[in-house]
Amino acid sequence: MSVKTVSSILNKQRDFFASGRSKEMAFRKKSLRDLKKAIQANEAALFKALELDLGKSAFEAYASEIGLVLHEISYHIRHMDAWNAVKRKASPISIFPSKSYVRQEPYGVCLIMAPWNYPFGLLMTPLIGAISAGNCVILKPANYSKNTSKIIEKIIKETFPEEYISVFWGGREVNTELLNETYDYVFFTGGPVLGKIVAEKAAQSFTPLTLELGGKSPCIVDEDANLKKAAKRIVWGKFLNLGQTCIAPDHLYVHTSIKEKFISYLIKEIKSQYGDDPSKSPDLGHLINSKAFDRIVGYVEEARIIYGGEYNKERLFLEPTLLDVSEEDSPVMKEEIFGPVLPVIKFNSIENLVAEQIKKDKPLAMYYFTSSKKKAEMVMNSVDSGGVCINDVLVQFVSSKIPFGGVGNSGMGAYHGKYSFNTFSRSRGMIRSGVFVDIPVKFAPYKNKLSLLKSIIK
Repeated sequence: MSVKTVSSILNKQRDFFASGRSKEMAFRKKSLRDLKKAIQANEAALFKALELDLGKSAFEAYASEIGLVLHEISYHIRHMDAWNAVKRKASPISIFPSKSYVRQEPYGVCLIMAPWNYPFGLLMTPLIGAISAGNCVILKPANYSKNTSKIIEKIIKETFPEEYISVFWGGREVNTELLNETYDYVFFTGGPVLGKIVAEKAAQSFTPLTLELGGKSPCIVDEDANLKKAAKRIVWGKFLNLGQTCIAPDHLYVHTSIKEKFISYLIKEIKSQYGDDPSKSPDLGHLINSKAFDRIVGYVEEARIIYGGEYNKERLFLEPTLLDVSEEDSPVMKEEIFGPVLPVIKFNSIENLVAEQIKKDKPLAMYYFTSSKKKAEMVMNSVDSGGVCINDVLVQFVSSKIPFGGVGNSGMGAYHGKYSFNTFSRSRGMIRSGVFVDIPVKFAPYKNKLSLLKSIIK
């Protein structure tokens, strides 16, 4: 790929957007229907690609990526007319005779950059919002998940003209060349290092953007929690995609009084869901590459293992592993784990733990297991995070009816459902004034008009 190629595609997309075609509601709906058909036609190829890239089973691939994308498309098609409708607003007497409206306007040409851990879902879901809002799009799928990126490229090229939606994928050179161009909106999902570069580039041209990053999402199990349910849900959410989930429980705080009992439930659940030998489980994938493998295994080799710890570098596999961590400054607590390793830390008081959490960077998610509504409200009101679940994990990502996004160090902006539509469009205020009469007070000369103005505007 060359800069000339990127520039030429951008120019084609700007011309296409200027034609007004992408704004037509019939065109937007047809585009979404065509995308849905193309995904369904390539379902088997996507299953195979996700298996090769991450070892995902067909069930996991559909449940966590393909199925969610298909549902999101259907949701947008059903609701986008209402989201796009011009809203009449009351006008102040001071601008009589005028009528006020708000209309959602697409930004124009958007850049969407996706990560490798959910390479299909985290690219397609924002794309759906960009299409339904009326934009043209350049897509940058992840380079590490090459097999899935190839299928994505096939789907897009066979479904849309490049002047409407286009795909560029590759390594750092491609990222650099894409980011050297100017867009009307940028949507980035990935790590904070590249996220900062994206934000800096966007700031140079005052380009609005959404950043979906990550962070160390804490999971807290209090003494009054339903321990069996908590263990079952935490094991599922932590080891889905072998822990390579940006909203997975990163580390686990367990009340001192139930720590040993809860650990026994966790171990029982790991065996129940993945067998006595997890390496033989068809429901566990593998780590993305050897670099990620070496980093995560390094945590295991430096810590006290409660359970697990067996690995196979040739298969890029590390079994679900529980670590006993007593110090917050241990190596495994310094950065997002992004793998099948769950540090377990005891705490004595939820109030003291909350006070400690407030001082930390705001995570993308927070999870708290308790039977007390009062304590749940206290935790939610005290500790800020992108999203929060009480007595469950990950499920906040599934709903098209609530926003998903980060805050502070974990990102900015939100999407899913209507929030995706709103992200890729802007509210444009419009006034239509009548010509049959004017309010004399607004025109010069202003002598002796101040008291009348005050009576109108107060």
